[in-house]
Parts: sequence; structure tokens; C-alpha cells
Amino acid sequence: QVQLVESGGGLVQPGGSLNLSCAASGSIFSAYIMGWYRQPPGKQREWVATITSGGSTGYTASVKGRFTISRDNAKNTVYLQMNSLKPEDTAVYYCNTNPATRRWGQGTQVTVSS
Repeated sequence: QVQLVESGGGLVQPGGSLNLSCAASGSIFSAYIMGWYRQPPGKQREWVATITSGGSTGYTASVKGRFTISRDNAKNTVYLQMNSLKPEDTAVYYCNTNPATRRWGQGTQVTVSS
């Protein structure tokens, strides 16, 4: 049973933008913090950004100033607006609670390449 469904990924050139969406079940939004994670090719999954139910945000240093996490509780959806994308941002992106305690979704592929 899928509780987290990511979408919005794709191929983009360096410097481009993408907006990812994560559709979550209502139970997920009872958590204090939601997060975005990513797994680059051949590497382990890493934390990218978080957002509390009240809207406070946090980011890993490598994306701070370029990515913006947001949420729409009425739609049970978390977003990740990614600007000024770099090749190093190439990864499969996932959403989950923070800490990640729920079952992982399939993720959405983001590829940044010329």
C-alpha cells in the first residue's frame, strides 16, 4: 500500500527549475515534520529539506538558497521547488516524515544534465 506518491521530476539543464509534489495520506500529515530526501546514482539516500506542520523549514547546506519546501495541508501535499539546479542534484527524490518512519514511495527521478 502506497502512502507517499512523488511526482514532478524530469530532465532539466543546469540552472533550470523543477517543482516536485508529494501526495501523502492523512496519517502522514499528523507528523510534526515532513521531509524530502534524495538518492543519487550509486549513493545512499540523504536528507534534503524539512517542513513542520507550522511551516518552519530547514535545508541541507548544498541546497539552501536554491530549494524551497512547502506544504498544503488541505491537499495533503508537500512540494519542493528546485531552482538553479546543478548536475549534483541528479537523484531519485523521495518524501517522508523526518525522521523517516513511513514506508518509502517510488520516488521521482530528477536528472540535471546538459
